[in-house]
Amino acid sequence: MNIHSFLEHHGISRNPFAEEDAQTDPVFKEFCISSAYHPVWDKVYGDPSEPSTAIVFGAKGAGKTAIGLQIDRHLDRYNRQHLNNRTFVIRYDDFNPFLDHFQERLPRRLAKKPEKTLDAWRLWDHIDAILCLGVTRLVDRVLDQNNANDSVATEVRDEDLRKLERHQARDLLLLALAYDQSTGESFPERWNGLRKKLGYRNWAVRWDFWLAIAALVVAVVLSGWLAYTDRLSPAFSAALFLLISFAGAAHYKLRWLRCWWMARGIRKHMRVGKRDTHALHKTLLSIPFSELASQPLPRFDRTDDRYELLSKFQSLLARLGFSGVIVLIDRVDEPHLMGGKPELMRRFVWPLLDNKLLKHSGVGLKLLLPQELHRDVERETREFHERARLDKQNLIPSFHWTGEALYDLAQSRLMACAAEGQSPEPRNLFDDNISYERLLAAMQSLRVPRHLFRFLYRVLVEHCNKYTDSDPHYKIDANTFETTLAVYMKDLESTGG
Repeated sequence: MNIHSFLEHHGISRNPFAEEDAQTDPVFKEFCISSAYHPVWDKVYGDPSEPSTAIVFGAKGAGKTAIGLQIDRHLDRYNRQHLNNRTFVIRYDDFNPFLDHFQERLPRRLAKKPEKTLDAWRLWDHIDAILCLGVTRLVDRVLDQNNANDSVATEVRDEDLRKLERHQARDLLLLALAYDQSTGESFPERWNGLRKKLGYRNWAVRWDFWLAIAALVVAVVLSGWLAYTDRLSPAFSAALFLLISFAGAAHYKLRWLRCWWMARGIRKHMRVGKRDTHALHKTLLSIPFSELASQPLPRFDRTDDRYELLSKFQSLLARLGFSGVIVLIDRVDEPHLMGGKPELMRRFVWPLLDNKLLKHSGVGLKLLLPQELHRDVERETREFHERARLDKQNLIPSFHWTGEALYDLAQSRLMACAAEGQSPEPRNLFDDNISYERLLAAMQSLRVPRHLFRFLYRVLVEHCNKYTDSDPHYKIDANTFETTLAVYMKDLESTGG
């Protein structure tokens, strides 16, 4: 018996349970993303006009990625309705590039072992990674290199760009210098394109270079003439040449050395991105040193500079129509360096749990974390809890689903796949001797949406395999239901799911 025929009989046009991953699930993206919510949705989402942090611990398959996609979709809708008070979204969920760059910078003795690599990871590395993502996306929008996933509600308007003052244009250029990680074109080309777009003129910045050239020419001509006419001995002519050329180039050489030292510091201490010292040095030389003095740059291993840079980033966003920042943090169990091991995930996540960052004004972090980490949180020291102050965050200790909530979720998927004019219900797929209460109890035992979808898909297959198209049965009997459930639960136990 064909599954499609079975579903069609119940007024369902496609299989609602074929997909398990929210990121590739068309049923979720087309319908359920705006109609099916977990009961804790309001607490996690919060109010976009006042970004707040939320920390969610959930088992695999509980829907953490799904709620992250829902937050993203709702923020896009909010931005469309509040074009002058938008929220800038940063998706911090692909950690492999940052961890790879970080590992390359460490000494070999630390880079060999994942636990030692992650022990070296600090809070400022997280902030650097977040700024890399945010600045790269902002520069893309300024240069109108829009990603297909971006909405017009996140565009940077030319009239807003024209409002930037010179020091703000400089701040954006310095942020791009340190954090722009685009690979679409070479760094110097992209940075100069941004400078021209911002109208940041620096014609006079190279005056000391031309002074050094002029001094060299004068030194060559004067010392050569004096030596040729025997007015000075060759030794005194050479000394005069060195004196004039050195005096004329002194300012440029000093600025060159200072910029090289800055470039070296950024290359060494911004450990999560890819940067070349030569390109950084050349770019820094194109900014007047008076405008570089006292500016925070990621040149040291400390968080103070990073908080200043984050505040500068927020200030620029506010000028461009974004009043807040939301950072979506998900999939921390997926990086190859961690391999899904809780002890390695803990080393990576714990630096983030700092109240100063979690409560940073105008920034809301949405941390969607594996359930195993909550057990580690409960075993942590008093010092950890005083630093994290999880009692002040919107903490969801367990992203828990009741049988009733899972039933409603299954029904919403059936409605999403229903033929026109049809209103299918999960209970209608099963024989009448399977009570509603038994269905709820079975769903409760499955615990999370992923297991529910897998089980329902499996039970549909098992039922259809028992009958032919010439002798169809359109109700799943109790024996098939119970047998399939028992086998599925046994498989879950054996795999530790």
